[in-house]
Amino acid sequence: MFNTIFDNTAVGLDVKTVLICAAISIALGFAIAIAHMKTSQTTKGFLVTLAVLPLLVMAVMIMINGSLGTSIAILGAFSLIRFRSIRGRAKDLLAVFFAMMVGLALGMGHALFATVITAIGIIAIVFFSTTPILEPNRKERVLKVVIPEDLDYEDVFADIFKKYTSKASLVKMKTMNMGSLYKLTYDIKLRSGVKEKEFLDEIRVKNCNLKVLLSEPVCEEEI
Repeated sequence: MFNTIFDNTAVGLDVKTVLICAAISIALGFAIAIAHMKTSQTTKGFLVTLAVLPLLVMAVMIMINGSLGTSIAILGAFSLIRFRSIRGRAKDLLAVFFAMMVGLALGMGHALFATVITAIGIIAIVFFSTTPILEPNRKERVLKVVIPEDLDYEDVFADIFKKYTSKASLVKMKTMNMGSLYKLTYDIKLRSGVKEKEFLDEIRVKNCNLKVLLSEPVCEEEI
């Protein structure tokens, strides 16, 4: 059922077949880009990348055409692009991998397989993005606080944590600014009904209004 549309017995590829795969790749890339646009905050440049990426990966697969040397060279080029790119969010990386998978399938001539998988993948992405399934506990937070060196970092926020959190543990501490400042990282769980602004205001009073960052556990932003 999912047989390739390429004629492996022929010398070279039929132009009509390649054009059909190219049209399908653009259509599927466009569908992936629309799905990503509807479920994530993104930019037009990234959406254009998703729309065109299956076509480019398909062209690469056709150029390789079983050549080991060419495939190693292409792998090196892809690795260079990967390590020179900025770190993306998880959903952006998922969308890129999705688009590349479609391009790989089309580059091998599996047009029907690529179409079916794209439809199933888009349905799964939209479903999980628009329903509460897999929704993390929003009360779990990472708190990063900078304090002056004259404060005892072990118990400096104990009273505040007792008032506003049901769990608070210091997971990392490091010095800053030639040892004159400490940066503390806590895993915390806010109590039900707690207003984050009130919590942060008390933290700021205690740490002399130095930098404070309250984020979800997946956030890697530094202060």
